[in-house]
Amino acid sequence: MEINKRDYRHIIGGEKMITIKDYVEGLFREIPDSQEKENIKNEIILNLEEKVQDLMESGKAEEDAINKSIVEFGDITEIKMNLLAESGSVQTKKVSKVNYANRMWFSIWGAILIIGLFFFINYTTSWYVHPWFVYPTFAVLWWPLATFFSWLNHRQK
Repeated sequence: MEINKRDYRHIIGGEKMITIKDYVEGLFREIPDSQEKENIKNEIILNLEEKVQDLMESGKAEEDAINKSIVEFGDITEIKMNLLAESGSVQTKKVSKVNYANRMWFSIWGAILIIGLFFFINYTTSWYVHPWFVYPTFAVLWWPLATFFSWLNHRQK
């Protein structure tokens, strides 16, 4: 009786059944596409399928064999880090530019909202005594200023 190796299924969380291929695809989802990524994925899939086949031949049920092979598979963090390093710095620079822009806009709008809150509290409680909201405003403005200089420092590298 020949079993199609690509149809091995694994139960995750007791709800959804996925194939070993889907499991490996999930492991490499955040890695940019490359020929090396595909080669490593195919090798991992082949190794997992061979392990499942061996366990099934030794008397394990299909589900148990899949569970055991996935659990014993181990961590691929080092492989992922190597693939990310080899994928090129173009994508990394693109992502970091977006991250710095998002941080900058977040700090600007956050500072505006916090200063607005201070102004509102000062205006509604003690405006005629002393406009104290000015003092925390200087402290809050350090946030976008620090973000801006962080972006400048990153840009020069």
